[in-house]
Order: sequence, then structure tokens, then C-alpha cells
Amino acid sequence: MRISKFEHYSRNIIVLVVLTFFLLPIVWLLTTAFKLPRDLITVPPVWLGFTPSLVNFDFAINKVNALRFISNSVIISGGTTIASLVLGTLGGYAVARSRLKIVSISSYFFLVLLMIPPVAMLVPFYLLMRDLQLLGTHAAVIILSTCYNAPFVVWLMSRYFASVPAELEEAALVDGTSPFGAFLRVMLPLSIPGLVAAALYCIIFSWNDFIFALLLTNPATKTIPLGIMATFSVSNLSWGNMAALSVFAVLPVLIIAVVLNKYFVQGMTAGATKG
Repeated sequence: MRISKFEHYSRNIIVLVVLTFFLLPIVWLLTTAFKLPRDLITVPPVWLGFTPSLVNFDFAINKVNALRFISNSVIISGGTTIASLVLGTLGGYAVARSRLKIVSISSYFFLVLLMIPPVAMLVPFYLLMRDLQLLGTHAAVIILSTCYNAPFVVWLMSRYFASVPAELEEAALVDGTSPFGAFLRVMLPLSIPGLVAAALYCIIFSWNDFIFALLLTNPATKTIPLGIMATFSVSNLSWGNMAALSVFAVLPVLIIAVVLNKYFVQGMTAGATKG
């Protein structure tokens, strides 16, 4: 069905307005990160007509040690994602292929776990990590983040595995492949969009996490969100330094999301509609 020129231009204008609304904070963040302190307090604000400077990034790297925060975030996000995918994928496969109805229904129980406010679990986890002598380590945050990410992965992958015909596995078994071999060689390759969607969810959640890292880390294991908080003080609020650190926090996840967007949409759609 052909649309009129009015409808065509109206849609383009609406899309442009929506994009501007969502991209404006990112534009402000990028421009602020390259501004000198004097340009930050100019009235009216100067958006583009200023002299770019790397002084804020120099402060972030050499004074605040942003690279340490980034490396800690990478370790925690990577560990959380790997642990959540391993546990969640195996659990999701077990739920999808179980012949017990109660097991299939239990997949929704994992969604219920996500409804528990993270704050409600902080005190017991803090005491547990203290008793295990893991306070201040990457492992403490990874374990807690995995407890919140793995249930979602179980639910998502169970929906995805359920959409894959069981006949494909049976054919592999007839050819002499073991059950675990059929899982690795048949199910996982066919479920790549779901795995990518689950991985991206885990990365975003753990990378942006603030409250878990605030309670369970020490100065040597702080993540990038805590590094951003380090730019605040009682007597000073440096928007430029905060923006520079925020760029380090936003760009890695933004790049990953753009690259994997196609798989993420496919995986989330299948997880929401299959089964």
C-alpha cells in the first residue's frame, strides 16, 4: 500500500523528533567532555562554538585513574556474563526439553526472581560475602550479579530452545552423537541470536550496576560508575570531569549494542513469543 507524501514527511519528522529527544543527552555528554571549565558556565550555553580540549580526559586518566575503573568493570561484566550464560543456557535447555509440566511452568518462576528489589538482597549477600572473606573482590560482585542475570537467561533461552524442533536433536542422536554433543553442535548454533541477546542484557546490567559494586567493592576494585561518583565532592562539582568519565562508561556498551543490535532484537522477540 502506497502512502501519501504527507504521511511520508510526517513519519520522518516524528522519527527525527524522537531521535533528537533520545540523542540530546548523549550530545550534551560528548560536548561537555571536551569543554574547558570556562565554557561550562557560559550563559547562554555554548553547544558547538567552543575550543575542544582534552583536559577533562587527562584528569580522568591520570588523576582519577579511569583505566583501573574500566578494567574492573570489564572483569566483573565479563565474569558475570560468562557465568550467567553457562548456568542460564544449561538451565534453559533443561527446562525446554523436560517432559514434566511443572518444570516447564517453573521457567516463569525465574522471572519472579527478577521482581525482587536488589536492595532487599544486599544485606544478606554482604554478610555472606563477609563470612566467605570475599568482600572487596571482583568475585563478590560477579556472584551477586549472576544471581540476578542467570534467571533471566534461563527464561529467555528456555523459550528459544523450545522453538527449535526436537527432531533435529533426534537426527543427531541417530547419527551417533551423544546428548551433550547434540546440544553443543545442534542447539547452540541455532540459538546464537538468543545467546547474543542474553549476553548483551548481562553486559549492560553488570556494566551499569552501581549499588552492588558500591557495597561489595573496595578502592582497588571499584567500577566505572563508582569512578563517576568520585568526581563529586562537597565543595566542587566538575561537570567536565564527570562527562569525560561518563564517556568511558557509555561508549563501550553503546558500541556493543549497535554491533549486536540485529541479534538482540531477534533473540528478545523469540524469547517473548515462543513456547
